[in-house]
Amino acid sequence: MNIAENIDKIKAELAGTSARLIAVTKTKPLEDLQAAYDANCTIFGENKVQEMVQKWEVLPKDIEWHLIGHLQSNKVKYMAEFVAMIHSVDSLKLLQEIDKQASKHNRVIDCLLQIYIAQEETKFGLSEDEAREILDSEEFKAMKNIRIVGVMGMATNTDDQEQIRLEFRSLKTFFETLKSEYSANENLQFREISMGMSGDFMIAAEEGSTLVRVGSAIFGSR
Repeated sequence: MNIAENIDKIKAELAGTSARLIAVTKTKPLEDLQAAYDANCTIFGENKVQEMVQKWEVLPKDIEWHLIGHLQSNKVKYMAEFVAMIHSVDSLKLLQEIDKQASKHNRVIDCLLQIYIAQEETKFGLSEDEAREILDSEEFKAMKNIRIVGVMGMATNTDDQEQIRLEFRSLKTFFETLKSEYSANENLQFREISMGMSGDFMIAAEEGSTLVRVGSAIFGSR
């Protein structure tokens, strides 16, 4: 199957759920991204800022670029002009830098809090208490150029589908809790849950994901 057929197949599977498809385009050549774009997939997810900037400069400008990988504060300035959403906010310091760089471009950048849900040591993310600490802080309340629109999580890399399902369910539960607790803040609009990748996106969609991050199921294995 080619890229367009893969995208059509995934979108058909997601029909009836709330999940939108993000094509994970890291390390993929421009012609593959153009093929995805031509197949009406216009949300692209990149892990590295430099690679995303290079692709943004040459591809159609109506593509919505999402930064889905771990983000260092010193890289924010390179993408603040155009990035649509940052999925991997895991510290107050990073949020402050995003706010600062967004203000230089007179933009408000949508962000997701990356929550640690996996039973592994390798994943980045905040605990539920750390997420609340950020949202309760005076520094966060003073920010004008970021908007927290939801949460992101990565499930454990396991074949145990029930474990994956429970981890996704825990993220959805925490999302609903935050949505009810923090509904009054201007820079909070809880509407997105980014969870699910090529191997588990249907489980994620069934558990309430609104954004699934799919690479190899579209483009093939790297």
